[in-house]
Amino acid sequence: MANSISIFDTTLRDGTQGEGISLSADDKLKIALKLDALGVHYIEGGNPGSNSKDIEFFQRVKALNLKAKVTAFGSTRRKNSIADQDSSLIRIVESGVPAATLVGKSWDFHVRTALQTTLEENLAMIFDSFAYLKRNNVEAIFDAEHFFDGYKHNPEYALMALRKAQDAGADWVVLCDTNGGTLPSEIHEIVSRVRAELTAPLGIHTHNDCELAVANSLAAIQAGARQVQGTINGYGERCGNANLCSIIPNLQVKMDYRCISDEQLQSLTTTARYVSEIANANMPVGQPFVGNAAFAHKGGIHVSAIMKDSKTYEHISPELVGNKQRILVSELAGQSNIISKAQELGLDVTANNDKTKEIMERIKELEHQGYQFEGADASLELLLRDAFGEMTEIFKLESMKLIVEKSNGGMNAEAIVKVKVDGQTVYTAAEGNGPVNALDNALRKSLEQFYPSINNIHLVDYKVRVIDEKDATAAKVRVLMESTDFNNTWNTVGVSSNVIEASWEALVDSIRYALLNMAKIKKTQDEPREQLGLVNH
Repeated sequence: MANSISIFDTTLRDGTQGEGISLSADDKLKIALKLDALGVHYIEGGNPGSNSKDIEFFQRVKALNLKAKVTAFGSTRRKNSIADQDSSLIRIVESGVPAATLVGKSWDFHVRTALQTTLEENLAMIFDSFAYLKRNNVEAIFDAEHFFDGYKHNPEYALMALRKAQDAGADWVVLCDTNGGTLPSEIHEIVSRVRAELTAPLGIHTHNDCELAVANSLAAIQAGARQVQGTINGYGERCGNANLCSIIPNLQVKMDYRCISDEQLQSLTTTARYVSEIANANMPVGQPFVGNAAFAHKGGIHVSAIMKDSKTYEHISPELVGNKQRILVSELAGQSNIISKAQELGLDVTANNDKTKEIMERIKELEHQGYQFEGADASLELLLRDAFGEMTEIFKLESMKLIVEKSNGGMNAEAIVKVKVDGQTVYTAAEGNGPVNALDNALRKSLEQFYPSINNIHLVDYKVRVIDEKDATAAKVRVLMESTDFNNTWNTVGVSSNVIEASWEALVDSIRYALLNMAKIKKTQDEPREQLGLVNH
């Protein structure tokens, strides 16, 4: 198809060059499966001879039977040598990959300065290397490193480098903005010129040093490139690579190109978040298309409008990329936010309702105290359900005591809690590696006999933010907790001038929310049985 675009993912290779990104062989295999399900056409796994992780990856990836072409990475042969005897090229062929990317110099400055060889020898290195791959039946992709800088300084030589790869049988010629300093207008103009000079299909590989990697990739596609290289979430060296999570939906939804299926596009958000979890890297909440705030609305006027028609403040339907609309509730919110959020929870609320106004004032008061519900949806839901009489008291803290001891073995904490559950008073004690961990363990211990499923809940993240810095150690703190049962994730908040009390608030909200959801699930499961008369009341 003329408007089909080949997606080349280099998260596992170029993406791992980003600061703080490190992937084990197992990590790379997990991500490869996710990328394959997304529908990318090429998955660049690394250099099959450069390190033990990559060697293991290429050995094990064969068993996955991916639809995408697993691609090895290397460079053109060493100067003044023979391609057939180049150990890197030999390892690529021996790895059994169907495709390989070789990076080569197309900027005369780099040839002389970095390679320290002649312009003629560099051209020979390109030709020999691609001829070797084609003799061994490997699909060959030429990444013309620093092409745009090279073209601007010496267009004749930059084009000669491309032609050498083409003459040797390269299947793709990819133009690289390696330093990330080229503008979209320049990209479009230069790719158009190259398109007129070459017969081989063109690709584009951009970096984000000027915050233009996505725009540059789109400009290259408009000028005739038919392969786009990038990474999930834009991971990569320095400021990162072109972000496929923005490129793919822009091409497919906005520009009428075909990259992946519509069903696969709906998995884009989960793919982006999965990769960020495996890479142990926080995704920016405002990341376009796939970020948690990409379709979040806070201003009351905005929310009032999207309740009438979401197109008023959303450029696409979030479901197209597997994301969802979110209504944020804060001191800036109007009645529309409260109404929308309450309706989302199935609560009966209408505009100009006294209860709605009361809740708005309560939220404003709490946020003035330091609470923040934008990042604590679970605490907000509990607040709304409490206000509408939808919550029952699951347990009540009667007292708690903490003992923290410093010894030669380190810091230890012990918590003793007294809670009332179903009319019964329960005393429990538990240890932990800190006071919050000890409280968590003690509370779970007191509840597990009544709610065994509580053992499936785990704390994922714990953040403490000082609210009033000027008050030093007496300052109020805000604690945000993220919890999961491996099916869902939720966030809760607590505020106090005592970090233990703030942590306890967030912890209690987390447990209450989890038990609320368990009750919902149980009710859903019991409903068909109720209809058959199989449930005892």
